[in-house]
Amino acid sequence: GYRVSLQGNVFGLNHTYMTFPEYNPRKHIKLDPPLNIQSNATASKCQIWWSVWNVPWYLAEILQYELQYKEYSMSWEVALNKTLPSSLPQTEIEATELRSGIAYAARVRCKVSENENSYHSQWSEWSQTTVFQRADVPKVSEKILNTKTMQFLFIPLSFGTLLYLFWNCKLSSRRQKASPALTFPRQLHSFSHSIVCTMGILR
Repeated sequence: GYRVSLQGNVFGLNHTYMTFPEYNPRKHIKLDPPLNIQSNATASKCQIWWSVWNVPWYLAEILQYELQYKEYSMSWEVALNKTLPSSLPQTEIEATELRSGIAYAARVRCKVSENENSYHSQWSEWSQTTVFQRADVPKVSEKILNTKTMQFLFIPLSFGTLLYLFWNCKLSSRRQKASPALTFPRQLHSFSHSIVCTMGILR
């Protein structure tokens, strides 16, 4: 520890002012702000990482960080703050917390963890910002979508066509008992026409 005093001369008289009778530097730390903050956003999450400078290794292991992020066009006064649980210089933001198509800005600051008794510090200044935007979920191709739709329609259309032909053949056999040989070509023609129409719809 140290004893800090201020000496001055007032009207020719020397005076000593005791500023800190006991000053311990490890209890009054202010770190430099984090550097090189970067981000990478995907459709599911945004990863943010950074580095610290001029921090001894024994302090780097007991640091805590606070992340602040907002929509790029908004003020920092309405930003969201998160105190990170880990001393690692990285974090993630889930995509559910971000709006699609909106650019965001984030920054971070650090201090010694409040759980430490040997050291104490105040928050550093905020780092520079990183800008990111959530990636959109890939859309299903329209061609693939149409193909799947046609596959779902093919079964009921085929079943309906066969049911129609069966019912039509049954009615025709009752009405045209005198010419059974002529009925079959007409039914065959009707069946072929229905199949052609069904294939045309599927295409």
